[in-house]
Amino acid sequence: MARQGDRPPALEGVRVMRRLAAGACVVALPALLGLAACGDDDDESSGNGGGDVDVTLRDFEIDLGATSAPAGEVTFNVHNEGPSVHEFVVFQTDLAPDELPTDDDGNVAEGDDFEPVDEIEDIAVDAEPSLTVDLEAGSYVVVCNVPGHFSQGMAQAFSVT
Repeated sequence: MARQGDRPPALEGVRVMRRLAAGACVVALPALLGLAACGDDDDESSGNGGGDVDVTLRDFEIDLGATSAPAGEVTFNVHNEGPSVHEFVVFQTDLAPDELPTDDDGNVAEGDDFEPVDEIEDIAVDAEPSLTVDLEAGSYVVVCNVPGHFSQGMAQAFSVT
């Protein structure tokens, strides 16, 4: 005869199954939440690589919101804080910013051997132009090539993966 508090064997199996199911939920929930957190990031376009990079230009600095982006279309959202007119020039190169070829005045020597991927010239103070370029994986340097600005430190390395 069964005592009070004893469960029939069939009910004990159900109790064990419920505990196993609850344990599986506890283990699976963090993994599912982690996958949900891996959605699109505001700095990257969805699925096609590339992304947006905020850029602030000021005497004599280029401040990149990100120093890398996935390959594809990259949009540089430039803001010139001044107080001078600036340029934003993108070069694909394995050279470090301080190793770029320069002319006699200390500006980056753009020419047949060293051409920019693209650029924005004459960016007025408080202007906010954008430059969208299709970048392959590799190393890049962005500079301001207004006379005297590059030699005063307006260059940053940028990588595309």
